[in-house]
Amino acid sequence: MREEGNRFSADSLKLDAAAEVERISASIRDGVFTQLRRKGLVIGLSGGIDSSTVAALAVHALGADRVIGIFMPESDSSDDSLRLGQLLAKKLGIRTFKEDISGILKGAECYRRRDEAIKEVVPKYHAGYKSKLVLSSLDSSEFRISYVVVQSPEGVQTKVRLTADAFLALVAATNFKQRTRKMMEYYYADRHLYAVAGTPNRLEYDQGFFVKNGDGAADVKPIAHLYKIQVYQLAAYLGVPDEILMRPPTTDTYSLEQSQEEFYFSLPYDKMDMCLFGKNHGLAPSDIAPAVGLSDQQVVRVYKDIDAKRQAARYLHASPLLVEKVSEM
Repeated sequence: MREEGNRFSADSLKLDAAAEVERISASIRDGVFTQLRRKGLVIGLSGGIDSSTVAALAVHALGADRVIGIFMPESDSSDDSLRLGQLLAKKLGIRTFKEDISGILKGAECYRRRDEAIKEVVPKYHAGYKSKLVLSSLDSSEFRISYVVVQSPEGVQTKVRLTADAFLALVAATNFKQRTRKMMEYYYADRHLYAVAGTPNRLEYDQGFFVKNGDGAADVKPIAHLYKIQVYQLAAYLGVPDEILMRPPTTDTYSLEQSQEEFYFSLPYDKMDMCLFGKNHGLAPSDIAPAVGLSDQQVVRVYKDIDAKRQAARYLHASPLLVEKVSEM
């Protein structure tokens, strides 16, 4: 597939929402009832567009009485995450459970390990500070560099480059959050003989924007084939509340507000979608650049970043390694 350079735009990613909803719904029913032999789906609700869309698809496919939503706030969570998740659940009419996972995280010393990692590069950091992890911008260097941004109790922000060891320690500590949430989802799935629904879109799934055995774990992933632009299309069709549709995508992992763009991706999701689409369909950077408002060279760098993240994501997608093949039932 190839588009004329000046004709390529976000319209290239438009889909027939009604038809796609029915196609995904049929797949969900077959997966849950026939292949997995479960009674319904459990979904962790974050108030974001992806989990909201998956929940709406699950209700469309299975009915509200076969869908359970789980709210899992913790000490660093935004109040909006719980509020918007509850707004969606009320609209869908599904059963919900709330599990504050702060105690589990404290027991695993998630917060202490995080703080110690930050103190490696910001010695004055203490519990009164807030923080977030960010990457260097697309144009700042040939390689993406990791920084921690800390905010003092007085509101003063400082950005400090992370050492490799501090970066790994910080990521390892915060990954407790995604793995704890998934553990809780599987508790409810086991309790009710349900399956667990994953919420990654194509951009996240392709580029490894998930935690292995954390938010990357699921029994079904209904939107992993959809670009995030397309997820928004389905969300609007399914009647996801406008406030969720208008909410900027966030990680909701660190105490400071943080966009997915500054945390992981080179560009806002819509531009990343178009670059990923171009990469997947063999389009030259010059074909994509006008549509995303970048130079040809900048798109070249995005393409390189896509390749680098795909390479790193091979570990995240990999199944356990075996000495020899074991027969499967």
